[in-house]
Amino acid sequence: MDLMMADLKALEAYVSYFYYQSKKWSKPLPEAYDAEEVADYFSHRPHVVALRLLEVFSSFASAAIRIRMAGLKKSLRPGSSKDIDENLSQYNFGMVLKETMLSLGPTFIKVGQSLSTRPDIIGPEISKALSELHDQIPPFPRPLAMKIIEEELDSPIGSFFSYISEEPVAAASFGQVYRGCTLNGSDVAVKVQRPNLRHVVVRDVYILRLGLGLLQKIAKRKSDPRLYADELGKGLVGELDYTLEAANASQFLDAHSHFSFMQVPKVFQHLTRKRALTMEWMAGESSTDLLSITKSSSIKHGSKYLERQKVDAKRRLLDLVNKGVEASLTQLLETGILHADPHPGNLRYTASGRIGFLDFGLLCRLEKKHQFAMLASIVHIVNGDWSSLLQALTEMDVVRPGTNIRRVTMDLEDALGEVELKDGIPDIKFSRVLGKIWSVALKYHFRMPPYYTLVLRSLASLEGLAVAADPSFKTFEAAYPFVVRKLLTENSAETRKILHSVVLNRKKEFRWERLALFMRVGATRKSLQLVEASSGETSLDNLPSRTDGVFDVAYLLLRLLPSKDGVVLRRLIMTADGASLVRAAVSKEAKAFRFQLCKIIADILYQRMVKALGQLVPASQYSYKLRLAGGHQNTELHPSARLSTSSTVYDYQSLLRDRRLKLILSKILNSARKEPALMLRFYWVSFVTFIAASALAFHRLLISLSAAYIGPASFIPKRFAISA
Repeated sequence: MDLMMADLKALEAYVSYFYYQSKKWSKPLPEAYDAEEVADYFSHRPHVVALRLLEVFSSFASAAIRIRMAGLKKSLRPGSSKDIDENLSQYNFGMVLKETMLSLGPTFIKVGQSLSTRPDIIGPEISKALSELHDQIPPFPRPLAMKIIEEELDSPIGSFFSYISEEPVAAASFGQVYRGCTLNGSDVAVKVQRPNLRHVVVRDVYILRLGLGLLQKIAKRKSDPRLYADELGKGLVGELDYTLEAANASQFLDAHSHFSFMQVPKVFQHLTRKRALTMEWMAGESSTDLLSITKSSSIKHGSKYLERQKVDAKRRLLDLVNKGVEASLTQLLETGILHADPHPGNLRYTASGRIGFLDFGLLCRLEKKHQFAMLASIVHIVNGDWSSLLQALTEMDVVRPGTNIRRVTMDLEDALGEVELKDGIPDIKFSRVLGKIWSVALKYHFRMPPYYTLVLRSLASLEGLAVAADPSFKTFEAAYPFVVRKLLTENSAETRKILHSVVLNRKKEFRWERLALFMRVGATRKSLQLVEASSGETSLDNLPSRTDGVFDVAYLLLRLLPSKDGVVLRRLIMTADGASLVRAAVSKEAKAFRFQLCKIIADILYQRMVKALGQLVPASQYSYKLRLAGGHQNTELHPSARLSTSSTVYDYQSLLRDRRLKLILSKILNSARKEPALMLRFYWVSFVTFIAASALAFHRLLISLSAAYIGPASFIPKRFAISA
């Protein structure tokens, strides 16, 4: 009996074990990505993983054999051009890689799409071949798609839609889109998910995780590279739930609806489920179509219409790129909600000239501290301040605690010190700077937080598109004006700290060369437009300009100082050492600034003279053309610099009545009085500037009076030169 009872207990244990294992084998794939649950799921299905590994290995082995055979055929072909053969070889390699990605399914297609946006890394010919993955993915059958829609909406198609296209208008890696019309007549895009997609994606991510774990053991790295697979898995599985994408699209629309150059489609929530998404139809040209037109070689020499069509397509493409850069910076530095997958298939150029965004499966949300750290990192890279850059990377949770900051700073100087500067901006592509920082990051085992990886991916994808349209495009050159605008107009402790680090040293002494670089780079039409728009003042068409194309910095500063957005600039001047400000104002570097200031003083004096004379100077004589000679080049006054009592002329006299500016000037002069020699030089420079401005104002008055009462006499010269 004892033996029988023991056997029964053993049998019970075996039954319990097999029952437990059967429960595990029948356990469904988790809805949300969890690394442990996914590993537990596939550990009980080793045959699934083994078959997939065999499929992947055989596909890439077959691709390698095809590439090798093509190389042998090329070597046996005599008399061919080396450059042509090289380009053809690269393109053929890309085509083989594309076909391999297509055969391996959605996850590998996603990887190929990301690679296609980086021609600067993989080469233009391979990028051209892989770019077909955005548009040439084979669709799945329509009956199956309609069945999925009906299952998700739990009703027949006809109860919600009056029309759905027979063929999909687009087929993506995770789904395909049909054009439809609702019962109330709204044009919509209906996105349907591919069948059995979750299992395929999670299986591939699990295999990638196994590979990265093996790589960690071989390389003996402290950081865990499997975290990248986990982040990719969370992102891809999140894209499979279309209700999350609908929520992302609505949030993105709410955050960016007041930016007129961006367009985001509305979501039809009542027609959206996990595997079916209905959104407003967005008509527009894709960047891929525009790029194919601009790169087309089929245009005949004699066809002016086709040539004009090609030029117009390039113009629209460059406008799309510029708006894409502006949109990315707006998302990164303003709203903190970033479209993390801006590849060419997800961008549209609308008929109204706006940039349209599609596919909101992957959004990146930045905390405020990370936004300011990103802002600071751009400034520090431009200024070559590597220790401050490391501090910004630390605030972004990239640099590990305990890292030897001095050694990392020296390595960054070695890596980035060779970068050439053009007008104070790194004359290098963002991807190359990122590559150099990445090499240092690998050496010192930096962390790569999930949001940071998504931000870099987004910016790199956009730069890839920009470079395809314009090979001379530089991300830093495009981004810096927006950085300047934000630092000059946003009154927060974080932006003030960054601005002070640019123009003040540790003794709070003013560094004119830094401000000159800061304003010279930032004072472009785009950044000034945003400053003007935020202060609600006159349009930029009235801004005076110089012959070198840089807008009048003195005009900008004087417009900004008394405005509500000038609080940052006023705080900066109050914080700076007054003597250093005076020293900067009388320096040789400030000669151009004093010349601009002289014109403004002349404007004020002229306005007062006209007001004193009353009706003696007719209004029709207030505007005229005058050339000022400054050095070797003459500058023609812009209409806004011509003095009149019209509303388009800025009221400079309001500056003289502003108590805040009087207080700032008093504080600066009181601080500088400790150095008599400096004050003597300041008074002399001020006296010379005032005399020159008075002469200029009186000269203008004489011309106005002579034109009004004497007429166009021959003894009046057509051009006048006055040195400031």
